[in-house]
Amino acid sequence: MLPSPLPPISLPDELDDLSLFRRAAAVEFHPNHKPKYRLGSTNSKPKIAFLFLTNSDIQFAPLWEKFFFGDKSNRNLYTIYIHVDPTVRTKFKSPGGVFSEHRIIPAKETHRGSATLISAARRLLANALLDDPSNAYFTLISQHCIPLHSFQFFYNTIFETDSHQVAELRHLKYKSYIEIISKDPNLWTRYIARGKKVMLSEVPFNKFRVGSQFFTLTRHHALKVIQERRLWKKFMRPCLRSQPCYPEEHYFPTFLSMEDPKGCTGYTLTNVNWTDTVNGHPHTYHPPEVSPKLIYKLRRSNFVQPYMFARKFSPDCLNPLMNIADDVIFRD
Repeated sequence: MLPSPLPPISLPDELDDLSLFRRAAAVEFHPNHKPKYRLGSTNSKPKIAFLFLTNSDIQFAPLWEKFFFGDKSNRNLYTIYIHVDPTVRTKFKSPGGVFSEHRIIPAKETHRGSATLISAARRLLANALLDDPSNAYFTLISQHCIPLHSFQFFYNTIFETDSHQVAELRHLKYKSYIEIISKDPNLWTRYIARGKKVMLSEVPFNKFRVGSQFFTLTRHHALKVIQERRLWKKFMRPCLRSQPCYPEEHYFPTFLSMEDPKGCTGYTLTNVNWTDTVNGHPHTYHPPEVSPKLIYKLRRSNFVQPYMFARKFSPDCLNPLMNIADDVIFRD
């Protein structure tokens, strides 16, 4: 007997999100909402917005503190936003640290295998767009993610600079780092998870894509994602089967592949090990596996840039990771 499908997103929640997305899109084009960064100024460079999507405390907060605090000059180069499932009690105690300055955004309950995870990611994007016009890139992070390089290495890599001079964004052709896969043995099964013809005519099978849930989007693409309505009407529909239905791995790759394929790299910067997947979950690393050798291995990529982040790590990996943080992880 098949499990009952998860309930659809409620109309009040959907209307609330639409109001937020409209406000974010409207503010984006307001003349007073302009980036404040200038060439040669350490206080006005473009920023990276880190979007933490979690249903618990940030398990690796001390490691992320080291990532962000590696150089005090980094303080003006990032912003942090956290979407916490409101049904979960959290603390986020970090006196004087980066997570004491975070922004917890108004959140809604999320369910694995449902479009609520898409909504949560879009909610994070909209709030980050509204909050700071200097947010130029938007990186989605899970509670099980760890950094594989220093913040400065990541920043210099995505802004394509080896110096502290960052060119004005309008003169650069930045791309979004999002995995887009068109050939997958389970592609058809995923496509018909809501019914054989449900996705038509907006999403024909030859346009359907899969990819990683975690991405780094340009501001241009983040804005397009929160403005999108046509495909969302299909992807928000509940799945008939939970197992092949991972909407957050389908919606973003499909939409951006259809909207602007040349503006996407087609690969993610987050390394995930799917060699021994269980019930749709990737391999989870445990303390005996943590070593310098593992970090070096996880960094290696077949693409232009190395991997910058990795998942999925169990919470008890924190101590062994902290033991190699300074000498391995943040030594680029």
